[in-house]
Formats: sequence, structure tokens, C-alpha cells
Amino acid sequence: MSKNEIASFRAKETRIEVFTAALAALKRGEVIVLPTETLYGLGADALNAAAVERVFQLKGRDAANPIPVLVADRAMLDALVTEVTPPAERLIAEFWPGPLTLVLPARQDLPKPLVNSTGGIGVRISSRPIAAALVKALGRPMTATSANPSGQPAARTVEQARHYFAGRIEIFIDGGELTSRTGSTVAEISSERIRIIRQGDISKEDLQRVAGKNRVES
Repeated sequence: MSKNEIASFRAKETRIEVFTAALAALKRGEVIVLPTETLYGLGADALNAAAVERVFQLKGRDAANPIPVLVADRAMLDALVTEVTPPAERLIAEFWPGPLTLVLPARQDLPKPLVNSTGGIGVRISSRPIAAALVKALGRPMTATSANPSGQPAARTVEQARHYFAGRIEIFIDGGELTSRTGSTVAEISSERIRIIRQGDISKEDLQRVAGKNRVES
């Protein structure tokens, strides 16, 4: 085996070890830092109320300000929401996996910090392989709020995330420097209307192109 082959093997082995450790931490109810398709995020089992509470404590975030979650597939989405309207279906088909968080009507039994004042939960499927693989392996939705204390700049490198959370989080997954400046676009779906809550990597024009110009408001 050549030196390059040995290095490649060791790198792969390290990635497997990191993934295994991260998954084990999630199953124990711990919070991890991982790269998403936009920014570094705080990942935790979204159906574990204590783990979700820990995310809020780490961020210093107001419990009235809900956090989004990642799902692995349509079955996991349907376990969280009561309805996916036709406009939402079109946006899902076009932009998932990707940086579009849709706020859809939440089921009643979810941890309250995930649900907003109108009864919606923010969900998306990640296009980042490590994030998508962890959600799938966990078999449960995972929180995806940015890895920074509230009011501080979002972490775009694992070093920034460590600066914020060293000593309080054990697992940090390094995905290199991330390029997003705005995070995911967040859009709330109600009936046939789409309201942009936060403009992110997907523009209003992109949403209008798929859902119809008269349906999207900001």
C-alpha cells in the first residue's frame, strides 16, 4: 500500500470514528457541533426535550424563539407535521435537500421549544452529507440552529464554534470553512400563502418562480 493509500485509509477511518462518536453522543441526549449546508449547527435529538433544552441553554436563546430541525425523509417529516400544502410540496420538490426551512403546522406532541406561536415547526432536509447521514442513522429529527450564542456571529469554521463552546460540548465535526453568509431561507406556509420569515441562501425570486409570484410575501 502506497503512502497516499495509507493516508486515504486513515482519513476514512477517522471520519468513521468521528461519525460513530457523534451518533453515540446524540443518542445519549448530548449536543454536538456539525457542519450543515449553510453554517455550523448545534445538533441534538429534537424529540428529546432535555436535549432541546440544552441547546437553548448553550445559545442563551429565548424559549419563545423556536429552533428548526433536520429530517431525513418524507416519513420523518410526516411524523412532525399535520399538513403539507400543494405550494409546500412544490418548494420541497425544488429545493430539498437544501437551504430552505419550511414552517409547517406541527403535531401536538412535539417539544414546545420547537413550535412557534402559530403552531408551526421549521423543517428541512440537509444537503450536507454528514448532517443527512446523522439524521438518518439517528432515526429521529435533529436540531439545526446555528452554532453560536445568541447575538454573536454565526460560526463558519469549527474553530469559531470551539471558541464559543469549548468545555461545554464534546463533539465537534470539522467540515472546513463554510461559505454561507445568511443561513437557510425560512418561509412559513399557511393555506396558499408563503411568508418569508428570514431571507437566506434562497431568494424571494427563487420561491416565486416555483410557487407563484402572488403567493410569496415578505
